[in-house]
Amino acid sequence: MSGTNKSDKKRVLSGIQPSGQLTIGNYIGAMRHFVEMQDEYDCYFAVVDLHAVTVPQEPEALRENTEAVAALFVAAGIDPAKAAIFVQSHVPAHAQLGWLMTTLAYMGELERMTQYKDKAAGKVAVGAGLFTYPALMAADILLYNAHLVPVGDDQKQHLELTRDLAIRFNRRFGETFVVPEPSISEVGARIMSLDDATKKMSKSNPNPNSYISLLDPPDVVRKKISRAKTDPGREVVYDPANKPEISNLMTIYAQCAGVSLDEVQKRFEGQGYGAFKKELAEVVVSVLEPLQRTYHDIRQSGAIRDILRDGAQRAAAVAEVTLRQAKEAMGFLLPQG
Repeated sequence: MSGTNKSDKKRVLSGIQPSGQLTIGNYIGAMRHFVEMQDEYDCYFAVVDLHAVTVPQEPEALRENTEAVAALFVAAGIDPAKAAIFVQSHVPAHAQLGWLMTTLAYMGELERMTQYKDKAAGKVAVGAGLFTYPALMAADILLYNAHLVPVGDDQKQHLELTRDLAIRFNRRFGETFVVPEPSISEVGARIMSLDDATKKMSKSNPNPNSYISLLDPPDVVRKKISRAKTDPGREVVYDPANKPEISNLMTIYAQCAGVSLDEVQKRFEGQGYGAFKKELAEVVVSVLEPLQRTYHDIRQSGAIRDILRDGAQRAAAVAEVTLRQAKEAMGFLLPQG
């Protein structure tokens, strides 16, 4: 099996779509954990542009967002010397293994994917790429024989399919892929929208007041938090079932300030929503300002292009070996030389 690597560290693969501005939810739920993992694991972090085009994208926006997401990876603290940062489409093996995984996936499995159902709901026509998206995601993971995959709650179903496809392939064609495990943070894995705590905070939400972008200026952050929806009453109490809106804001505070939810509750006991929101805004700004300074330095220097070229070379060196093994196992006639 091709799951070993030079450092003998377990391998991690994860990715973020360049389909809009990244949010504080992306930072808390994913990017911050990427940074924590880079010393302990052999890490590969992708900007998954092939996934982004499963729904319509404006070409110029896609190019800009792809580079922006990569720069935000670095600005958030991912060290290109420790982790490979790359663009999915720069490693052709993703698309090739994606097709092979599509041939192994069953229609019924793909039809059951809740993300597909949600995104297809109410649409007259739905692209086939959106339907087969989970097979490509499986390929992304299996190419690197990733042991751990940091995912949000909403991606757990896709990872289960990845595991099923790996097991199916191994049984049918021989041991080839590592069967990956999810890595899900217990707290903060799912930051919800500022205007509706029943929905995940999303960079693709048409209402910009529903999310805090990682690149929002301080005054915009303060304004969005001041307008964030709250529950009836004024008690700052963590109670997701009965007070989902304030519980979501408390989670953001706890994650950005590095304190427990109990500590947040004690800190604002008897103070009401107004005082809490005001301090929450400052806590978020204190996290975002240094990240934004680093981001703008990276973009202005042009260094991100070199980082992505190096990352793609490192990723391809692993991915192409795995792809060749998979194709050989399936019986493809491989080119010589």
